[in-house]
Amino acid sequence: MNKTIRRASVFTLLLVLALLGRATWVQFYEGQALADDKDNRRNAIETYSAPLGNIIVAGRSITGSAPTKNSDLKYKRTYTDGELYAAVTGYASQAYAPTQLEGIYTDLLNGTDNRLKSVMDTLTNQRADPGNVVTTIDPDVQKAAYDALGDKKGGAVAIDPKTGRILAVVSTPSYDPSALTDANTAGTAWKKLTTDPEKPLVNRALRQPLPPGSTFKLVVAAAALEDGLYSSVDERTDSPNPYPLPGTSRTLDNENPSAPCANASIRVALQYSCNNVFGKMAVDLGQDKVKAMADKFGFNDDKLDVPVRAYTSVYPSDMYPSETALTGIGQFDVTATPLQIAMVSAAIANGGKLVSPHMVSQITNSGGDVLQDYDDEAGTKEIVSSSTAEQLQSAMQTVVEKGTGTNAQVPGATVGGKTGTAQHGENNSQVPYAWFTSYGKSDSSGKEVAVAVVVEQSDAARSEVSGNGLAAPVAKAMMEAALKD
Repeated sequence: MNKTIRRASVFTLLLVLALLGRATWVQFYEGQALADDKDNRRNAIETYSAPLGNIIVAGRSITGSAPTKNSDLKYKRTYTDGELYAAVTGYASQAYAPTQLEGIYTDLLNGTDNRLKSVMDTLTNQRADPGNVVTTIDPDVQKAAYDALGDKKGGAVAIDPKTGRILAVVSTPSYDPSALTDANTAGTAWKKLTTDPEKPLVNRALRQPLPPGSTFKLVVAAAALEDGLYSSVDERTDSPNPYPLPGTSRTLDNENPSAPCANASIRVALQYSCNNVFGKMAVDLGQDKVKAMADKFGFNDDKLDVPVRAYTSVYPSDMYPSETALTGIGQFDVTATPLQIAMVSAAIANGGKLVSPHMVSQITNSGGDVLQDYDDEAGTKEIVSSSTAEQLQSAMQTVVEKGTGTNAQVPGATVGGKTGTAQHGENNSQVPYAWFTSYGKSDSSGKEVAVAVVVEQSDAARSEVSGNGLAAPVAKAMMEAALKD
């Protein structure tokens, strides 16, 4: 064999070995990554080769699957009352990544969760029958919130304070997830939804933090009572009216100039929503103590999963005293979701203890066997003492009985609440946000519920925008639905 042929043979052998090495590397080391790649259509073909598992509300499936025509994706997701439950389910799409519960429980719902596999499934590497997600949502409370919000832009959350079960998660304007399920038509719907200035895909209940306004005064009051700054909600405070903001020439005034806010007690200050009282109270406590209390309620928690990851509600740090005063009335850089504000009322209603909020009760296999029980796993932590909670309950009841929250009164129930009207835009140039948070206890059955509502925008005149006028009626409808016998 001459030298040229020998060199060519060696080079060819090296090429063959390189190809064999690369093939081995791809098969054994990169194979799983390629299989899991989101752009690998085989995954979509496998996912939609059979009906998906379902999301359950009060024993009824609010999702389903339907056969497709002329597609290698044999089934597509369907939704019952899609707009009503969109903030809970999210969507499972042949074209886009799933969201909300559909996204969190993808493996369970498509049968690839290892907990679903039988011994035979494991041996044959077959996909198991899909499992189901059982939610904590109460359909009556969900519909009451959705109908009451109507054409207003906003969000609402209801929680059972005793169990942490989330009874309603509503965001308006909503959308129909069914529009996104079919790959052949999803693109048009996606473009329409993502360019809509009303942003219907935003979950305003869980993932739209806004200034909470005067609803945050409950957190400041809790901090003052726990710290001992004031011994009771009926002790008069040291609160000039108006309150001069420290280090500035500005004052913190009240919406109602005739309200008895000078040196008002916490009860009276909540009843009339006195800014001067809570602005000064925040400064007297200091930002660190207010932040510590806010953190206990759940602010600044960037891992709040219910199990959908809620957007972080924020109480800021490193402020000037004048800025701390503004945080005392839920302004400056304080932001909160309806979920977070509902958690504040839930803890107060439950004697100062917050049970971990969750909107999934159980996940099961196709036969109904429980794979995980979230109700049993819900943790409880003490936020404030029972004494502080009782005093705040009493003061919140005064707000509803004869204060700024009278529109939330529910016959046959004890209701406590707090209104909020948060400034929006530079120098409050835009329509304010209307908030209301409350708890209700049935006088006959003992049922309890805590709610929070924000109305981001409505057709009401600017002068008519208030927590009592816009948000309290929504809260009332939710409480009535939750507390009925």
